Amino acid sequence: MRDYVPHIPYDSARVIRQAIGPDQHYCMGYMNPGAPDGRGYISTLKLSVGTVNVKNLDQVTENIVSYDRCEKNDAYIGQINMLTVSSFCGQNGAVWGYDLAVHEDIANKTEKPMYMQPQPDGPDIPVYNVQPLLEAAERLFGRENERRFPPMPGAHVICANKDATARGPLWVWASIGIAILKDRSKGSCLFIEDANTFGDANTTEAEVKAYLDGTMHKVTNSIALCGQDQSVIYDRIYTGYKYLFVKEGQVGCSLTCAPYVYLAQNAIPPGKKPEDLNGMPLNEWERLLNLEPLSKID
Repeated sequence: MRDYVPHIPYDSARVIRQAIGPDQHYCMGYMNPGAPDGRGYISTLKLSVGTVNVKNLDQVTENIVSYDRCEKNDAYIGQINMLTVSSFCGQNGAVWGYDLAVHEDIANKTEKPMYMQPQPDGPDIPVYNVQPLLEAAERLFGRENERRFPPMPGAHVICANKDATARGPLWVWASIGIAILKDRSKGSCLFIEDANTFGDANTTEAEVKAYLDGTMHKVTNSIALCGQDQSVIYDRIYTGYKYLFVKEGQVGCSLTCAPYVYLAQNAIPPGKKPEDLNGMPLNEWERLLNLEPLSKID
C-alpha cells in the first residue's frame, strides 16, 4: 500500500455536528439548502422488495407503482425525489447505526462474522450480516404507518442505488454491502449495490438463497478489489440481501439504496448536542427521545 498522509484526520463527532438539517421533523437530502452548517452527512442503508398487480396498468405505470412500493416498504423514504450518485461515505460522512445511534448488536460486539473475505493486500476482512444497519435506518425513518424522522416529502435526496423491475413469475432480489475502512482518515467507506431477477415459477426458495449466497460473495470480492485499486485496507464489511417471489400477473421491484441525509433537528435528544450521538447506542437514542418501539413484523 502507498503511504498516504491525510490533510484532516477523520472525526465522526465533527461530521455529526455538521450534519443537522434545516427542519425540525424531517430529515433532508444532503446538499439541500438551509442546513446550519451542511458540510457533513449521514449515510443510511435500505433494502426493499415489493409487488403490484398489473391489472389496469401499463408497463410504465406498473414500474412506477412497484418502485414507489419499494420506497415506502421497510425504512420509509416514500415521496422523495431520489437522485443517483456514486457509492462512498467519506471523511465528511458518518454511518447511522455504526458511527452514531449504534445498533445494539454492534455496540455490544455480539455480532459474529458470516465468513472471511480475502483481500489482495492486507488481512482477510470479516464479513457481517447487514441486518443491524438496515434495522437502524428503519428505526430512524420509521415505517409508512409508523413514521419517525423520514426524509421530507418532495425532498431531493441523493442515494447510492440500484433497482430491478420485472413481470412474474420470477424472483426479484437486491443486495447491499458497505466496507468500513481500517483508517477512516485515509479514504472512504465503500457501498456496493446489486439488484436483479432470478429463476421462474419452478425455482425454489432454497435455489434462490443458494444463488444469492454466491452473489453475496461476489459483492464482497468486488469490495476487496476496489480497495486494492484505491490502496486502502478495509476493517470489516456488512452485507446481505432481500428477495421476493413475483407471481403471474404481478410486477416485482427490488431496491437497494444508501440515502445521504441531514438529520432532523428533533432527532437530537433534548439537552444533547448532535455530537453526543457519536457512539451512543441506538436503544439509548430511542429512550432519550421517548420513541415508541416499532411494531414487530412476522
